[in-house]
Amino acid sequence: MRNKFELLAPAGSLDILKGVIEAGADAVYLGGRQYGARAYADNFSEEELLEALDFAHLRNRRVYLTVNTLLKEQELSGLKEYLRPLYLHGLDAVIVQDFGAAAKLLEWFPDLAVHASTQMTVTGAEGVRLLQEAGFSRAVLSRELSLPEIQNICRQTGMELEIFVHGALCYCYSGQCLFSSMLGGRSGNRGRCAQPCRLLYSVLDEDGRRLLKDSYILSMKDLCAVDRLPQMADAGVYSLKIEGRMKQLSYAAGVVRAYRKYIDCFLSGQKAVFPLRAEEKKAIADLGSRCGFTDAYLDGENASPMITYEKPSFSAQESALQIPRSYLPIQGKLTLKKDEPTVLELTDGKHQVTVTGDASQTAKNQPLQKEDIRKRMEKTKDTAFSFTELEIVLPEPLFLSNGALNQLRRDGIAALERAVLLEYNRTMPEEEDCRTAREASAPPPKKNRIICAIEDRRQLAAVLEQEAVTDIYLSMDAYSAKQGLQEQTKDIARCHEADKAAFLIFPAVFREKTANAYTRMANELQNCGWDGAVVKNYEALWFVRSQFPQLPIVIDHNLYTYNR
Repeated sequence: MRNKFELLAPAGSLDILKGVIEAGADAVYLGGRQYGARAYADNFSEEELLEALDFAHLRNRRVYLTVNTLLKEQELSGLKEYLRPLYLHGLDAVIVQDFGAAAKLLEWFPDLAVHASTQMTVTGAEGVRLLQEAGFSRAVLSRELSLPEIQNICRQTGMELEIFVHGALCYCYSGQCLFSSMLGGRSGNRGRCAQPCRLLYSVLDEDGRRLLKDSYILSMKDLCAVDRLPQMADAGVYSLKIEGRMKQLSYAAGVVRAYRKYIDCFLSGQKAVFPLRAEEKKAIADLGSRCGFTDAYLDGENASPMITYEKPSFSAQESALQIPRSYLPIQGKLTLKKDEPTVLELTDGKHQVTVTGDASQTAKNQPLQKEDIRKRMEKTKDTAFSFTELEIVLPEPLFLSNGALNQLRRDGIAALERAVLLEYNRTMPEEEDCRTAREASAPPPKKNRIICAIEDRRQLAAVLEQEAVTDIYLSMDAYSAKQGLQEQTKDIARCHEADKAAFLIFPAVFREKTANAYTRMANELQNCGWDGAVVKNYEALWFVRSQFPQLPIVIDHNLYTYNR
């Protein structure tokens, strides 16, 4: 069991970033004006991103930038310059969907952490191993996984895992939904999802008779997994992610404050707190939800109670949210001597700075009083710091203007801020120090191939009659549970007799149960005589590479390829 969680909060603006950090977030994820999967959020300008990094780092928090859309070749070329100033300024990690973008980021910025977005649809240990091999440092798992699946992934890979614990759910696996693209030309994988799952639909039977009229049958309730903190710790989860870059400050900071409270309760050993009482759960629900909450996926369930049906809109109880400011403790020593520069020494326990100011003079009328000096020096409430101790050395009656004291305080705080932030600053690595890009060699010329993919065995006879068809892709769904291997062997032979190659299509989602089933029949599949495999996810890609290393692999459209 882990003794620490990272609480990861969304931020759609600089004000929200400051609010969620003050509310207790350990890290924040946000988007810039390019490459993010929330094109309609306010998002951050470069100047705001730099300010956000400083604000977070002064408080020992982390900032992750979303670069989680699919990138076309011409867009990929601008990514390095887009990230350069943020990398130099200490950006902690990028969250990526596009494997090509990840490969370039790992080449350009070898010490920048790259997290696999939930948009990559990572559902199993095989996919996580592939990401580890490629250089990813964290995987954001699909929301649909159960706690036992998450635990097995952690145990088998040791990868740093992040899961969503609160907020909106998609009806489809994240990254695999084309509904918005098909209905309105707005792609979720390009950051422009129109949320068609929140619209009204009617349900018809196969004869066109209406079974259900005007219902929100695709609209999911919101996720709330605060009750599951003990089980998530047992599963080995590291980062707990709150959804909501389009949400307001009151929601984002309120949810963060609630989760901070219960995470701290759990980490301090107060396990009896869970599950929460009804009034505690209601306080979280009042911050906002869609028709209540669900955490059924964590139990391996996907059933009707997870759907809103009647109302898809997000609603919240209006309330004034007061988030108290938090400050980092510092100690200081102020030394005043006649006709000598005034000296201020500051430390936060790790960094130490010294600044000097104007010289003090012999007091003629109103000498400085230590308490007056203290009040002026401790006016740091607009900074990240607060004095817990301030020693004032005032050996004789002296005078120094209030303006000089104020300037000394400002200079000291600024110097301490620079010392803290200096640790985060980077320099660009020399080109020869970067990872060598793996340039794909040009394949040998091949004749044109015409491929037919079939989902039903009854289609095979008609396809075999077509001389122009060179390759046939056969789905495992086309075969029966009991006689599947025998049927496959027979169909492969029919393909070969017709001088056509036979490729096995692996499932669109390759979770633990499916992976185990394929592992059990790996030898039989090998002996069937398949000419290649068609894979739709990173789990199947890893599986085929490891189980059938000589088998040619075709990457299907589900493993999006938008650049070279």
